Formats: sequence, structure tokens, C-alpha cells
Amino acid sequence: MTGPDLAESDHAGSSAGFARATLGGGIGRGAKPPSEGKTIAFATVGCKLNQAETQEMEELLASRGYRPVPFDEPAQVYVINTCTVTGRADFSDRQMIRRAIARNPQALVVVAGCYAQTDPAAIARISGVDLIVGNQEKYELAGLLDSLTKRATPLVRVGDIRKAVNVPVAPVTHFRGRSRAFVKIQDGCQHRCAFCIVPLARGGSRSQEPKVVVDQVHRLVEGGYGEVVLTGVDMGHYGWDLFPQTTLATLLRQILDVPGLGRLRLSSILPPYFTDELIEVIAGSPRIAPHLHIPLQSGSNRVLGLMRRPYNTRIYGSLVERLSRAIPDLGLGADVIVGFPGETDADFEATRALIGALPVSYLHVFSYSDRQGTEAARLPGHLPARTITERSKVLRRLGREKSLAFRRRQVGRTWEVLVLEERDKSTGRLSSLTGNYVEILFDGTDEWMGRFLNVSVTDATSDRTLGKVAEPSSEA
Repeated sequence: MTGPDLAESDHAGSSAGFARATLGGGIGRGAKPPSEGKTIAFATVGCKLNQAETQEMEELLASRGYRPVPFDEPAQVYVINTCTVTGRADFSDRQMIRRAIARNPQALVVVAGCYAQTDPAAIARISGVDLIVGNQEKYELAGLLDSLTKRATPLVRVGDIRKAVNVPVAPVTHFRGRSRAFVKIQDGCQHRCAFCIVPLARGGSRSQEPKVVVDQVHRLVEGGYGEVVLTGVDMGHYGWDLFPQTTLATLLRQILDVPGLGRLRLSSILPPYFTDELIEVIAGSPRIAPHLHIPLQSGSNRVLGLMRRPYNTRIYGSLVERLSRAIPDLGLGADVIVGFPGETDADFEATRALIGALPVSYLHVFSYSDRQGTEAARLPGHLPARTITERSKVLRRLGREKSLAFRRRQVGRTWEVLVLEERDKSTGRLSSLTGNYVEILFDGTDEWMGRFLNVSVTDATSDRTLGKVAEPSSEA
């Protein structure tokens, strides 16, 4: 599990094999699908992997005749792809479900993803939900929707994710409203961290075949995407389960051979996976973004042991030092969990001190919350909510300070940025992203969206980084 990122089943025979057959199926020539013209809206809660999977579902259903519309518009079908990494994520899931039901009480409401996988009974208690599908079964959604009607109690299709042995194939050609595209290369996790519900939601680690990944990247590059983001649950484990075995480094080399690829970005990777070969590939290619997200979770070795993390602070610190030397201007993100059961004042201070010393450019702070079925939920020494809240505030403040310091070091420099498809809501300026994961706002025309430009950084404040166009660099 690469971050604090999870079953009840009435679905006999749920399997990846069936999912593959469904994904490859289609409507007979000349036949009109029952879904022809129906409007469908999607909402995603959670990580980049969920975003990639939502797009897979959207394209699968569009191929069956559904017409995707924005989630804030009336639709005949709503699909909420859920997260369950924390208690707050569960709350966000329920909010989104109720929002869909309120928007159109006559619509079919489908709940998919990690929350659906781990607690379908809780979702079934929400009046207005019609279908609950687990993480493998969501790829069967087109067939399930064909005969679905409004129901007093929802239909539940949640299989045993532990039996999943492959990653369903669902080709994607576009990400609506985005300049960046996400490609799932791996799913599941073989680690059993004490706090983490992801193995219960995603199953064991399993990798996508290299050719499938490379073909997907090729389609997206041909579609005009300037940046491709590789994502997975335990991405560093990529290839260990394939025959013949391969590695993430080897996959990266294959992807870098795709003609026209602008920028390749990696999502979260655990410290033990950074082999000499992987570091060499990342540092050696100007097309791989100089940005890494490496989960920390705690700066206390005692707490890391309780968490069952596969590293200690010495390993983490040495890795970060090595990467900082190898990759100039590295943007480094980290996760930390505050208030793990048994965390003492000394443990917390060790975490604060380590983060203060590390060259972190941004920090994700998670307040610990019990996840049903995890080892941590059964541990003694649970902290009062007030203590967790106060400690979280301290680390979030430290994270803002680290971010500001990093962004101020960019002032006066010129960076190649990818202009995003949406303007900044508070200022109306164009929004863009550097390779090292700094968002820069600047004035410009919508015609620049989706393009690479050279932008000079003019200012960095507590809440934003500003710049101005230097000169066009290239088109995505």
C-alpha cells in the first residue's frame, strides 16, 4: 500500500475472467442497445487510480450508447466511484450518493469502488441506491444496467476480491476536461500494513501486461495528451507477478519509446522499490517528471514497526538524499498519518522533526481513523480526537511552510509547464503544472490549454504561485 489510501457477496462466480469477456463484448451489428441515448453522470471520490477507472467505465458505457453528462446536470443514471481510505472518505462517498439521489430521484444510482467493496451493507441502507458493485464487478456494469430498474432494495454484486488474478482491460482514449491522462498499470497490494484497508478493497497485487500499458499510452498520446500519469495501488511491485517477470524500470523504458510522448509522471512508490535501475531510468530521462511521491506515514521507527511498514526512517532518509542528488529540482511529496494508536508525544515530535529536515515540497496529512477489519483497529492506545486534531494542525502548518519554501525557490526561473484544461476558480487565470509538480497561474488565452509553454515564475505566496509566459515551447 503506497499511502493511507479495502466483503459481503451475493455474486456467485465474480471473476476477472468474466470481466475480460464482458469488456470485449459488444452489441450485434445493426442492433440498437437498450441504453441508446440515455444520459449518465460519473463522480469520483479518491485517488488517481479511481480517476483512471472512472474513465474506463465511462468509455465502456459510452460504447453501449450512453451519453455522458457532467455530474451536476440531470441524468438518467448516476455512477459514484468510491474511496474508503479514511472515515472522511466514507463521509464524502455518502454525500456524493445523496447528492445524486436528490438531483434526480427517478434516476438509477450505482455505487462502485472501494467503499462498495468493503461495506456494501452500509451503502444499501441509503434509500435510493439501486446497484452496488465491487472493484472487479464494476467492469460488468454495462450488462447489469441493461436490465436494471428502480428498486426498493439495491442489487448487490460484490465478489471476493481476494480471488482476483488479473487487471481487467478497458481501453481509454480520452479524459474529459483534462490535459493529463491516467493509466492504470497495477492493482491490489501484497503488503499488510496495520492501518490499511486497501488489501480488503483491492485484493492482492496484480500487474497489467506491458503491451496493454504501452498500447494505452500510445492511444492517449495520439489523442493529444501532453502528460501521462502512471498509477496503481502498489506501483513499485509492478511486474513481479507476471510471467515472465518484469520490473517497473523495464516498463518505463518501453513507454519512453512511444513516439510523441511529452511527459511521463509516476504516482506513489514505496521506498523499498527504488532499485538502482529504477533510479537510473527516472534520473536519466528528461521526459519523466522530476516529481516523486514517497509515503512516509511516521517519523518514529517504533510507530513504523507498529504500522508494519517495510522500511525505517534511516532507509527513508537515505533514499531521499540519494534521489535529491540524482534528480535536480526534485519535487518530493509525502504522506503522514497522525494519531496512530499508541503514538506518544515523543513519536509525534520525531515525525515533526524528520519532516522538517527532509526536502519535502508538499505533505499530505491524514488524521488516523479506524478502518473495519484492520489490525490497527484492534490495537490499544487509541488517542483522543482532540489530540489527533491538534497534532494534525501542527503538521499541516509545517507542510504549508515546506511548500512555500520550495515554491519560493522557483521564483525567477523559467519552467516548461503543461497548461491545464480548467482555469483557476479563484483568480480566473490559466492553471499549469511544472514537471516538479508546482501549479503556476498566469494570464493567457484558452487556446493555450493542453499545450506546453515556457513560463517564468514571478511570485510565490502562501496559497498560489504566479508566473508569466516566456515563449511557447511546443504543442502537446
